[in-house]
Amino acid sequence: MALLKRLAETDRDVLPFTLDGQPATGLLGDTLLTAVLTAGEHLRGSDFSASPRAGFCLMGACQDCWVKLGDGRRVRACSTLLEADHCVIREPGRSL
Repeated sequence: MALLKRLAETDRDVLPFTLDGQPATGLLGDTLLTAVLTAGEHLRGSDFSASPRAGFCLMGACQDCWVKLGDGRRVRACSTLLEADHCVIREPGRSL
């Protein structure tokens, strides 16, 4: 079940991507944060408890929205635009 539901701008071009190896879609102009949260329940796991996180500041000022791309780069989901065929890997977090 998705955390966010898109209510507007639904007529933009659809971009396919993979989320943790599963097919997903976002829309042209979406950030990775928007694409992931409209496709899934959470963005990543907490670094301190592995509990689900959905981002924090949503503007690139904190460290809460890091995800990994298929090429190994770590990027901030809130300030990285979705591209067709992106491979997004959520960080599971870790329990202390």
